[in-house]
Amino acid sequence: MAQLTEAGLYPRRLPLGTGVVCDLGPTGRPRIALRADMDALPITEHTGLLYSSTVEGVSHACGHDAHTAILIGVARLLAGVDELPVGVRLIFQPAEEVMPGGALDAVAAGVMNGVSRIFALHCDPKLPVGSVGLRAGPLTSAADHIDLQLHSAGGHTSRPHLTGDLVYAMGTVITGLPGILSRRVDPRSGTIMVWGAAHAGSAANAIPQEGRLLGTVRTGDHGSWAELEPLVRSMIGELLAPLGVRYDLSYFRGVPPVVNDDQAISMMRAAVAAIGPSAVADTPQSPGGEDFSWYLEHVPGAMGRLGVWDGIGPQVDLHQPNFVLDERSLEIGVRTLAGIVLNGI
Repeated sequence: MAQLTEAGLYPRRLPLGTGVVCDLGPTGRPRIALRADMDALPITEHTGLLYSSTVEGVSHACGHDAHTAILIGVARLLAGVDELPVGVRLIFQPAEEVMPGGALDAVAAGVMNGVSRIFALHCDPKLPVGSVGLRAGPLTSAADHIDLQLHSAGGHTSRPHLTGDLVYAMGTVITGLPGILSRRVDPRSGTIMVWGAAHAGSAANAIPQEGRLLGTVRTGDHGSWAELEPLVRSMIGELLAPLGVRYDLSYFRGVPPVVNDDQAISMMRAAVAAIGPSAVADTPQSPGGEDFSWYLEHVPGAMGRLGVWDGIGPQVDLHQPNFVLDERSLEIGVRTLAGIVLNGI
């Protein structure tokens, strides 16, 4: 907040967490929102850089510190413009990494009131510095979590017919649910179901009484996302029905997919193109989730992928302890977001 106040602005804290919102520019015109996420990850940093995280077990391994720095740069730049063509709302949002995301708290606090469009950038170590990856339509995927707990009377492995064979039931769900789901949902939606954990039993000759499966369901199609929970619940019930095993299913809806609006992407493309002839890059849809999508439930908008690879070293992925970015990308980010505002609507 001190940086914004020093620039002559009037930031205010959001009710929950460490979020900050700040308005500038005319009040009688449409208002564009610019969002930066600012939370860290529970990952120990191994970069060895002078500005490495000083908190053990916590670091900005997803580039959110860069997102925040870029938006502060945009704020300071725009604060020096005599008359902005549109109103601007800067949203510094916490808790993007915690599903279903801190964006929900920001929206509940009213940050979208009076906003006509919203824009954001996210670091991408697969793209070289100087470029911004743009894509109309789906950019990320919805990400839901499944917690399936199974219960059986248990028994001896020599007599599985006298009880519910819990491990066999788990195997049926492990292989059956992803396979059937792929036949029940349009493959063009990019829907994928993957198990991440399976726990049951401890003895070779004993059928266990309890088991647990944890997994994720992802889709790039907003319509398919709305149908996934009832479909998954129905299929699990049908798979387990003949096996004599009881179960409790907890289905946690995460975030919707980010779907970039055509006009918003055109506005972002114009701002990026003004940076240089090779600044605009293509980017594929990602199966990862991003809570920027909650803002897009209220207004159209777009997210771009900011190239941060220096073109020389390894392309270390996000969420890795040795993730680094080329700091020249900060200027590209500032010019992109500021350019959207200065070009107007």
